[in-house]
Amino acid sequence: MDAVPPTQEAVAGDGLQVFDLAGAIRVGVDVHGAGMGGAPDGFDILLSTAPAAPRPWVSVAAAQLDDLVAELAAAAARTPVAAAVMAQVLRLGAGLAFNEALILESLAYSTLLAGAEFRAWRAGTPVRTRAPSEGPRVRLAREDGVLVVAFARSEARNAVDAAMRDELVEALAFAAVDPEQTPVLLTGDGPSFSAGGDLDEFGKATDPAAAHTIRVAQSPTRLLRELGQRGSARVHGACIGAGIEIPAAAARVTATPDAWFRLPEVAMGLIPGAGGTASIPRRIGRERTCFMALSGRAIDVSTALAWGLVDAVGDAP
Repeated sequence: MDAVPPTQEAVAGDGLQVFDLAGAIRVGVDVHGAGMGGAPDGFDILLSTAPAAPRPWVSVAAAQLDDLVAELAAAAARTPVAAAVMAQVLRLGAGLAFNEALILESLAYSTLLAGAEFRAWRAGTPVRTRAPSEGPRVRLAREDGVLVVAFARSEARNAVDAAMRDELVEALAFAAVDPEQTPVLLTGDGPSFSAGGDLDEFGKATDPAAAHTIRVAQSPTRLLRELGQRGSARVHGACIGAGIEIPAAAARVTATPDAWFRLPEVAMGLIPGAGGTASIPRRIGRERTCFMALSGRAIDVSTALAWGLVDAVGDAP
């Protein structure tokens, strides 16, 4: 499916190219780099050739603009249902309270798990056979007056499987009622903070409705947000899918200079399912979140800092 050819509109007194991708995602392009003086309504993604364009715009070099629009159109055409649902969930979620947005995301995610696009991805991505991880998947320790909650599945790049999710929920639930009420730091062992959800478990649930109820009840993203100012995250290396969806709910996120971020789910016929459609837009806006999800592009740490996906970058906590 090809993108509808762009039409020209007048928005806020300036010209804006408009692309309709897969009949579902509206992309506005500020081709002259005027910055538009604000955010026009009704768009899912906003691109500008202005350097360091303010939120909700995504800056792109003029020479790369056509290729980027074509890339987004191709991504929407490959998985049009997931792309449309992603945009719809972000639009609706912007008007909901955080926990309500989590419920909306989970309902949509379960629906897509039963869809043809995800089934096609699963059929083309064989489940790997590997030895089960031994020992705890989450490490809990007190260090210098801080309760550290650490992903401890480094041999699997801290991929979040159901067992790790449950251990993380248990740790964060303890942190909420911890008599000492110390600061809580979410971090990860090994070279990657987290490679995201464990792909080998994707599609194992035989009852999407039951999976929805479990996903909502066992939400580490919700529990981390409920810690309020006590909750922070320290990320490094690969932060993919759940590896940024969960920490984005913390009151403060710091990153090491080697950190990078990506949302790959739309290409799998899904949307972020670990709370990212609620946590990430509250940091960077729904338009930039939609851009990350549809493009599947990696975002470097300097861009993450400029957008507010992380609050600070440095080697020290």
